[in-house]
Amino acid sequence: MSSEKINRRQQILQALAHMLEASPGARITTAALAKEVGFSEAALYRHFPSKSKMFEGLIEFIEETIFSRVSMILQEEPSAPLRCQKILHLLLAFCERNPGITRLLTGDALTGETERLHGRILQFFDRLETQLKQVLRDAELREQLRPAIPLGGAANLLMASAEGRIVQYVRSGFRRRPTEYWAEQWPVLIAGFFREPVPVAHA
Repeated sequence: MSSEKINRRQQILQALAHMLEASPGARITTAALAKEVGFSEAALYRHFPSKSKMFEGLIEFIEETIFSRVSMILQEEPSAPLRCQKILHLLLAFCERNPGITRLLTGDALTGETERLHGRILQFFDRLETQLKQVLRDAELREQLRPAIPLGGAANLLMASAEGRIVQYVRSGFRRRPTEYWAEQWPVLIAGFFREPVPVAHA
């Protein structure tokens, strides 16, 4: 694929993300997107065969960004509690910087779209929760740390805490930042999480 075509694709995806941010709750049409980008609808379809494929392009961006950085956290941070803290903060900070794309993660922008797109979002969160579960499993082997509740429930509790912040962000029209209060909430959340005291990074 030529660099010009890649740049055009990125331009379309950036415009789509901007429209998702600028018009919360509104349904994005290809006609409006073409006008935003300055292309004809026919030109849009030369780069993406459907609007669903455009949404998939944004979901792929989310996956690549988050999971590449999760890999870095796992390489750089040996402590399981701090791994969990950094992974969740990564997710919240990413959403805060990309409000339009965050509407995809909550499903708000996918009303009326294909089940495949909803499945991709479900798969994203399942994969992230599985990663947290693996971190907690490793914690018992490497640090003799065990969650106070079974692994599955423990990983789900962490994800639910972060997802709640993300939903509030979209529901508030992007006014209630996902990272707001998180630095104060995390020590409270993690204090009774493991069966013995754990370190907490200072903001």
